[in-house]
Amino acid sequence: MDGVDERIAAGGEQVCLVPRAEGDLWLLRRTNGPEATAHLGGPESEDQLLTRHRRYVRGLALRAARAVSEAARAAGSHRYLHAFPGVDHVASDAVCRGAGFTPLGQVDFEYPKGHWIRSNDWRVGLETGD
Repeated sequence: MDGVDERIAAGGEQVCLVPRAEGDLWLLRRTNGPEATAHLGGPESEDQLLTRHRRYVRGLALRAARAVSEAARAAGSHRYLHAFPGVDHVASDAVCRGAGFTPLGQVDFEYPKGHWIRSNDWRVGLETGD
């Protein structure tokens, strides 16, 4: 699995570090008690937890977006790769920007089939020099 770091601890037990994933919000909630956060200013609000979780997961999303771009570039069958996050999805815009996509403006995009949404059109070049 990409991003997994396996080590052998001093006592011989195996330790595995795995990047945060979208489904790991429960862990932040579980460790948000007064005892665990006493020296950190106390428990965070649910909004603060969600913001921090999105920030943690964004790193994984950014690596995934870059990996998709590289795979599309290696396939060599298209000049550009587009992404169409909804105009209100700030986190997805940040991922696109961080992955080297260029904003082209807003468009209407059909997703899922039969449902039109207002999206930002992001594009990254797949040819050498793009």
